[in-house]
Amino acid sequence: MNNYFIILASGQSKRFNSKKLKQFISYKNKALFEHSLEKALISKLFKKIILVVNDKKQIKIKLPKIVKVIKGGKERSDSSLLALKYIKKFKPTNVLIHDAARPNFSIRLLHKLIVSLKRNKASIPVISSKDSIKYKVKNQLFNLNRNSSYLTQTPQAFKFNDLYKLSINQKIKVQDEATLFIENNLKVKFIKGENLNNKITYKEDVSETKKYYGIGFDIHRLVKNKKLYLGGIKIPFHSGLKGHSDGDVIIHSIIDGLLGAMRKKDIGTFFPDNKSKFKDIRSPKLLKPIINILKKNNFYINNLDINLICEQPKMSKYRDKILKSLSHLLNLDKKLINLKGKTVEKLGLIGKEKAIACEVICSISQ
Repeated sequence: MNNYFIILASGQSKRFNSKKLKQFISYKNKALFEHSLEKALISKLFKKIILVVNDKKQIKIKLPKIVKVIKGGKERSDSSLLALKYIKKFKPTNVLIHDAARPNFSIRLLHKLIVSLKRNKASIPVISSKDSIKYKVKNQLFNLNRNSSYLTQTPQAFKFNDLYKLSINQKIKVQDEATLFIENNLKVKFIKGENLNNKITYKEDVSETKKYYGIGFDIHRLVKNKKLYLGGIKIPFHSGLKGHSDGDVIIHSIIDGLLGAMRKKDIGTFFPDNKSKFKDIRSPKLLKPIINILKKNNFYINNLDINLICEQPKMSKYRDKILKSLSHLLNLDKKLINLKGKTVEKLGLIGKEKAIACEVICSISQ
């Protein structure tokens, strides 16, 4: 194993339009460059990892010994050459060069590139374009054949000596190292890249959907000779839940969870128990206007996690029916709803089968 990995993280991020340089912004709870660094370390494929930056003070993490930080140049090609010159003394066999702006490549891709270098001097991951591509010659537009067009990615893998010679003698500024081989009519091996290995260029590329969370809870006493409703369906049981409405603790908890996530107070604000119009009302009718509020405010549900807390009836018997009912009422894929039956080991009112409770955690996005 005589492989070296160079991470280029010294760009000026002009198109990113941020006071903070792109390579140091937080992405999925880490600085952007850290994702590439971490994967290179985990792979255990490299003798040394060279991190090329323009401001070492921006690195807030402790780096292992195999990582060397060097200062970059004015252009990408300058930074790449500085890194190649630095590792030359170690007499590397292979070198992989990667842009820190691509944090989502897989370790599997690193392995594929290293294997490809056994038979090739240059190995480049590529994908096909999903869009139609046009190019302009003077005032006339032409279509490129998508089947013959490739989008190149990084990491790009090379035999060190071949890349070093080309880089030392380069006369033009290149956007990637593959260009050096192509411009000199040298063979390049294209391997299948990864669609998730996208380059972060603009702020919109890292705008993650914000999630909001709400907690719902409800408990009602069980009383004889009343129908039991849970999750919008009638459950065969000797007792039902006492309440101003039908006492459906699952739906009531979902309502409170959704209202909490939207910061819209609680179920009692919308359906007070001193109003006769809500007397004995079925809970699906209470849920419907809450779903309408959700839609009007451009929210959608990510998922629900439900704990139904009771000794009897056993939820395993009715889980599928309840999930189907909730899926219909919420207009939500039932795979996004989780329902768990919990007992309290015969403790308290619930343990004595005198009450049923429910708690819900819901996640929504806008």
